[in-house]
Amino acid sequence: MSVSELQELEQRWLMPTYRRAAVEFVRGEGARLWDAEGREYLDFFSGLGVQNAGHCHPRITEAIREQAGILVGVSNLYYSEPGIRLAERLADSSLGGRVFLCNSGAEANECAIKLARRHAHARRIEQPEIVVLEGAFHGRTVATLAASPKIARDDLFGPLPAGFRAVDRDAAAALEAAVGERTAAVMIEPIQGEAGVHPVPDPVLAAARKACDSTGALLVLDEIQTGMGRTGSLWAWQQGPVRPDVMTAAKALGGGLPVGACVTAPQLEDALKAGEHGSTFAGAPLAASAALAALEVIDEPSLLRGARELGARFTAGLRELDGIAEVRGRGLMVGAGLEDGLDPAAIASRALAAGLVINVPAPGTLRFLPPLVIGEAEVDEAVAILGRCIGP
Repeated sequence: MSVSELQELEQRWLMPTYRRAAVEFVRGEGARLWDAEGREYLDFFSGLGVQNAGHCHPRITEAIREQAGILVGVSNLYYSEPGIRLAERLADSSLGGRVFLCNSGAEANECAIKLARRHAHARRIEQPEIVVLEGAFHGRTVATLAASPKIARDDLFGPLPAGFRAVDRDAAAALEAAVGERTAAVMIEPIQGEAGVHPVPDPVLAAARKACDSTGALLVLDEIQTGMGRTGSLWAWQQGPVRPDVMTAAKALGGGLPVGACVTAPQLEDALKAGEHGSTFAGAPLAASAALAALEVIDEPSLLRGARELGARFTAGLRELDGIAEVRGRGLMVGAGLEDGLDPAAIASRALAAGLVINVPAPGTLRFLPPLVIGEAEVDEAVAILGRCIGP
């Protein structure tokens, strides 16, 4: 089926919520994609940060294949070893408490919001409030939308839930001042991805930790895009100045399958009780087996070290290109701010035509989320393609 035929079907049957490029990808391997015409592409977007282990990693593929032939899913009203083993693996690799498994980042953040409010009510806070940062993106459900000032639209989706307060991303004093007796949690992405790859300054993170400690509020770190090795450590907070009380994960966690998780520190082990939350598909054997394999592949010291080293090589190459005004990020989560007058959408389109998949998350910005399995030659290839594509 041709792309034009797919576009006709899309116009007839799909809600028009995406602007798709006119290409159909049909196969992937490592950091490479192939379209329906057999043309090869270097993928520096990883399906929006999902394919951190690369496309069709053999260990993840084999785990999926093996589990699919045994048992795909059962209800959470019964025991299933892969899901419980995944919870253990996630807790051991991060905060050491309890885990709620789900199917997406938005669901993981919904769980964190419910948990924080439940915890606040236990502290006799009747109208709890969650402090978030300007530019944040925590999801597209109604509650996570309200927690995302960048896209929260009362005129389209309102009335949005109350109880969220946004402060400047770079103002530690403003954040500390915003946390008070009603605060249930402070919710932060260590690096804001959808805003254009903006690392939250260490003083802001430290201020959030201090304010939460002084009031009893929870520090929630949204690691949905920054986690699973993306920044050069399994979780981004492991390179930062603070340890959260709650962490959310998704995207690359499932190795390509939909898996999310909300992880707590030990002191919050009883924050949610039986019947207070749930998910039909969460922790199913197929998805959990894929996630366990993805963790095994990614939580490898040489791969994480490579993400840091290759990220440094890539950012150095970007800084040498004409038209790049600023490079931001950590590891292989990189954003490039363009000089005035350059059109990022046009550059991304030219790059796609030249065989490089990249993304435009915000005005004047290119975003790069390559698989962690790339090598130096692929980094240099991407820089060379971009050099030819940047221009008026």
